[in-house]
Amino acid sequence: MKVNHNKEIEDFIKDHSDLFWYTPEEKKKEISLELLMETVLNYGSLKDSLHLIKLTGKKKALQILQNAKGRKKMNYYPEIYNFFTLYLKKNA
Repeated sequence: MKVNHNKEIEDFIKDHSDLFWYTPEEKKKEISLELLMETVLNYGSLKDSLHLIKLTGKKKALQILQNAKGRKKMNYYPEIYNFFTLYLKKNA
């Protein structure tokens, strides 16, 4: 499955490649924005998370969080989901 990311997102994935240690190198360009957001918010630093939100845009980041339903929503740590939902609702 081909995912079209802009150069900044591709560079971000490359710079944070260690978060995707389980993904073969040639498949990292196929990481969806949803998986990228989930992984970085859960396991990256606050600085990394805010940088990713800046790259994706606050409205798009909020949309990704709000569209996570059922099992996908449960992949976020509850406190992470709550914090970034509140932050993005206030600042988007």
